[in-house]
Amino acid sequence: MSGIHVKPVPADVSTLTALADFPDTSPRGIAGVIARLVNTGELAGGDRLPTVRDLAGSLGVSPATVSQAWQALSRAGLIESRGRAGSFVRPTSPGRLAPRMRGMAAPNDPVRLDLSRGTPDPLLLPALGPALSRVSARAETGSYQDVPVIPPLAAVLARSWPSQAGSIMVVDGALDAISRTLEQLVRFGDRVVVESPGFPPFLDLLDMLGAEAVPVRLDEHGMLPEALARALQRRPVAVLLQPRAQNPTGASMTPERADELARVIRSARDVDDLVVIEDDHSGLISTEGDVTLGTSIPDRVVHVRSFSKSHGPDLRIAALGGPAELMERIAARRMLGPGWTSRMVQTILLDLLTEGSSIDAVAEARRQYYTRQRALGDALRARGVAVAPADGINLWMPVLSERSALVQLAAAGIRVAAGTPFLAASETTDARGRADFVRVTVGVLREGTEEVADALASAATHLAAGGY
Repeated sequence: MSGIHVKPVPADVSTLTALADFPDTSPRGIAGVIARLVNTGELAGGDRLPTVRDLAGSLGVSPATVSQAWQALSRAGLIESRGRAGSFVRPTSPGRLAPRMRGMAAPNDPVRLDLSRGTPDPLLLPALGPALSRVSARAETGSYQDVPVIPPLAAVLARSWPSQAGSIMVVDGALDAISRTLEQLVRFGDRVVVESPGFPPFLDLLDMLGAEAVPVRLDEHGMLPEALARALQRRPVAVLLQPRAQNPTGASMTPERADELARVIRSARDVDDLVVIEDDHSGLISTEGDVTLGTSIPDRVVHVRSFSKSHGPDLRIAALGGPAELMERIAARRMLGPGWTSRMVQTILLDLLTEGSSIDAVAEARRQYYTRQRALGDALRARGVAVAPADGINLWMPVLSERSALVQLAAAGIRVAAGTPFLAASETTDARGRADFVRVTVGVLREGTEEVADALASAATHLAAGGY
């Protein structure tokens, strides 16, 4: 039935005007029209929707049909129910999250399968209980001025580091490491080269520092050397990249690609002080070997190794290694804040990195993630979806329409992450010719691969009602 329209703050269906038709009155079709209005801004955060019964009466469908549409929109994070007050367009996420992180935040509505969060499978993390019992009697701090890294952990990290580092320290997770490094390098107005697509919190950090992100395209092996060469002509102060299991694409650099990128940097003019920051956030669960530009340009590389994906996000611990002078500046600044990462947590990590059953658990997780990635990737390609082979726990899926895919998958009880937050502002402002994508966290997909592939492929290759 056509001719039913919506305007902002429609308290009841009688106020509907000329914004949209409902050519398809199935649950998916109704959800599609509302989603398009939200996506275009014609329905804004806080706008009230018609009641289920009123809209059902106007469309000539059952209240259950509209209710199913509302449920799909809620699972997609577009609307929320406020009980007897009605249903409303979901307002912007809480201010505790930076802008792109808000775009990544999944709503709390229950969903059959959440593939949106980018987190590891909790069942594949090594058990913390035995480690806690073993270290409880050993973890103590006798002085605020003790060395920030306990010596046994420092030795283990040094032996496993992918290149020669002037100094290695421990911080509170990968983002803490990236943030503290950028704060030492970037001044307001500076440019920083980033991957495109890249990790949204990196882009938020640059915005907060007043820096300009210079996006560089990727292929299945990471940054394209020729694209990096063009970006370096803009005289950036840093290059921020993920050498393995890149989030969101799952791309991993080869040693040959790392050498190419290092040559491009060495030959570039007017970037003598440029620093490369490498976020190896999934190194221990990656199927690819260690890789770093530090092998070729060790005095210009800061390498970050996080243990969140392999050993548990709540440990909040990562190692940071690079030129000694820069590491000393970061350590000195940190002493005026948290000072050091809890030596108890460091001792737990040391145990997890050296104890046999924990090492075996991480190796099994690596195998499981590889198997899940390959199974879903093969299933999608067999259904005509051109996804690239990926490493780690995430997969980057092309879709005809990001918003349409999110709504269709929500209707099927599946949540994935929107692709837009992974793009720099310049790419989202000028969207001409830009393909749409969603990120799928394959790492938590334990079963039902074929069924999920059917739903993903359908959402990737079909537009919902409303043509968006």
